[in-house]
Amino acid sequence: MYDTGKLREECGIFGIYGEPAGRSITGCVLNGLYALQHRGQESCGIAVNNGGEITAHRDLGLLSEVFGGVFGAEKLKSLGGGQIAIGHVRYGTTGANVRLNAQPLTVNHIKGCMALAHNGNLTNHHALRKNLELSGSIFQTTSDTEVIAYIITRERLRRPSIEEAVSAAMDHIKGAYSLVIMSPRKLMAVRDPFGFRPLCIGKLGDCVVFASESCALDGIGASLVRDVEPGEIVIADHEGLRSIRTHCGGRTAHCVFEYIYFARPDSVLDGVPVQTARQRAGAFLAMEHPVQADVVVGVPDSGLDAALGYARQSGIPYGIGFIKSKYIGRTFIEPGQSNRENLVRIKLNPISATVSGKRIVLIDDSIVRGTTSARIVKTLRDAGALEVHMRVSAPPFINPCYFGTDISSREHLVAAHNTVEETARIIGADSLGYLSTENVFKLNDRPVGGFCAGCFTGDYPEAVPEVRECE
Repeated sequence: MYDTGKLREECGIFGIYGEPAGRSITGCVLNGLYALQHRGQESCGIAVNNGGEITAHRDLGLLSEVFGGVFGAEKLKSLGGGQIAIGHVRYGTTGANVRLNAQPLTVNHIKGCMALAHNGNLTNHHALRKNLELSGSIFQTTSDTEVIAYIITRERLRRPSIEEAVSAAMDHIKGAYSLVIMSPRKLMAVRDPFGFRPLCIGKLGDCVVFASESCALDGIGASLVRDVEPGEIVIADHEGLRSIRTHCGGRTAHCVFEYIYFARPDSVLDGVPVQTARQRAGAFLAMEHPVQADVVVGVPDSGLDAALGYARQSGIPYGIGFIKSKYIGRTFIEPGQSNRENLVRIKLNPISATVSGKRIVLIDDSIVRGTTSARIVKTLRDAGALEVHMRVSAPPFINPCYFGTDISSREHLVAAHNTVEETARIIGADSLGYLSTENVFKLNDRPVGGFCAGCFTGDYPEAVPEVRECE
């Protein structure tokens, strides 16, 4: 797979409790997952509970590859109907991209069965896995999700209910985790005490829906009720909706990059519209890094709203500078520098009428290694741009992330080893400006709790591993 140099984040999750009137429960899950496909494109899966029996299908590929076509449609049909179902789309930051690591994960034990889907990354999964293996546990996957499943199962064998087992498991697992968990009679949504990754609650008629982002609720016609609070366990069963809040009330640390890049702009995370947050980032950039230019253009997709915010604040006209191909999907190509350069033009082709002979303000969400930014700047110059002034709607990435983003070390982070001026020269821009860490904490205009910005500041909300162990 071609490395685009863009950040990726681990997974989208979806669950539904109840029987949607006149609709297939698996179809609802599939449509919800399609709305979350941007969160994971390596593998996907759906698990259905029909009368206490869980059936699942998962495989490598996009949803259209796994559940599309005749074969995929038959697989979806074979799952049958049911009263509870969960689904998952995966991009793995922990564990290899192999079929065994696809989710949802299913477990059978002496007290019943369970299916689990996970978004996030545990910081102590290596230590937990080692202890479990020393006590006789045998692992089938290399993902930290199986560690969570083992811990919950172990606690379930000691406790009278699955929700008590989950609550006890939360005392052991550390880091980022948003979960949907299906037992024979219940569906649960669980969010870690910091609330790193988003998770929301919706209603579809009499059905309860859980999803990583509110756009997935929109995708099936469900209404947003509220977000799962950091540390909360929400249970949907025949008695209705209830929650356990024993892990709530501490410091919160929502991943700020969900607002800058990961989430879809039509989602609302913890009460904050993502599109609004991105436009605010662009406005802050215009105040912090003004420049004389003719047009502001954004890099699709997450740079577009920030570009609009920059244009409104600066008074420089906003223009559509690129056409993004909608039909490429995952980028499997032959290796080689010429192919890599051609790929940028295939995926992002500049509109010469917008950029030729113009001084451009180019807005993007991040610079990681710098290679992709350099290629994009070059395509603008090849299209006739006179000047390219790059503005980034995030601060410089200078630290690893331990909570579900694929920044595993400082080694390849261009900003960690170069000044702003040096980075501008590396990517070929006439000037470069990043959003300040001060203003990144102002992307919301309401108090949703704290942000985690450790990848920018090095200030992590909890202890992180001294050594980053990689699979």
